[in-house]
Amino acid sequence: MFPLDPRTIERLAAVIVDSGGQYERKGWELERLLRDAGWADPPEYDHSAKVPWLVDQMWSRRENWADLERLLARACDPLEYDDGMVAAEEFRLAINERLEPEQLVVTYVGGRPAVGELGADGSTAVFSEPPDLEHRLRRLIADETTVRVLLRRIGETRICEQGGAHTMAVIGIGSVVEGMLLALLQERDERVRDHQEFIDRDGRTVRERQPRLETLIDTAHARGWIQLDAKNFIHAVRNFRNFIHPRKELAELPDFDADSVKLCWAPVHAVLNDLEERMGGQVL
Repeated sequence: MFPLDPRTIERLAAVIVDSGGQYERKGWELERLLRDAGWADPPEYDHSAKVPWLVDQMWSRRENWADLERLLARACDPLEYDDGMVAAEEFRLAINERLEPEQLVVTYVGGRPAVGELGADGSTAVFSEPPDLEHRLRRLIADETTVRVLLRRIGETRICEQGGAHTMAVIGIGSVVEGMLLALLQERDERVRDHQEFIDRDGRTVRERQPRLETLIDTAHARGWIQLDAKNFIHAVRNFRNFIHPRKELAELPDFDADSVKLCWAPVHAVLNDLEERMGGQVL
């Protein structure tokens, strides 16, 4: 569990460097790995021994679980390797072996790597609210009012989840995703900010003054901010969010429970990781 034990950090660093292995990373590749994992102010490699150097970098961020989570996810990301999923899966299995005593596991959520807690059966991943959400939102979104509104909704969603109001928790998660994507597009995309131009499901440019969550997701994907698999999975959260309409709930009569809420948190982890990786050098 977080924070990771010092020996776990040492073992993970050894796996990631892969000294003498097929995928041994050079110093500059370690530096790039941290940068591509979306670390703010990623360190420069100093030409010292690679494993101790990486241990030092991970230890310096031991209180920042979001950074460590993104590093582990990136080390298991098919996009990181020329061999794609073959290499990514090899690293995932080795990393999970070291994470098991911490009751953590890297799994693929809609095709994107994310770190979850081991479930009661010792094999499946269980997800909850992403770590350090306030800090992460403040790095991505400049407008303080927007951040405060999103944090209030997260707090209310947390209350619903803990109190067993599962339907309202699922709706709350969807609303947070909607607010986050809208703020990012308005702040960082000139076409949205100046012309209200979005991308629809068919790839066409459309003008909308009040875009739907579906349009926000499709536009973020079209801009290269989130990967396709994460986009497809987050659409499931959008569908759950739509149960805010009683007509839809009466028509489908969903039976949301604690697992449903965890299912909704899972793609939020993946999408946040994607956003932070792609905006690592542009965080505010």
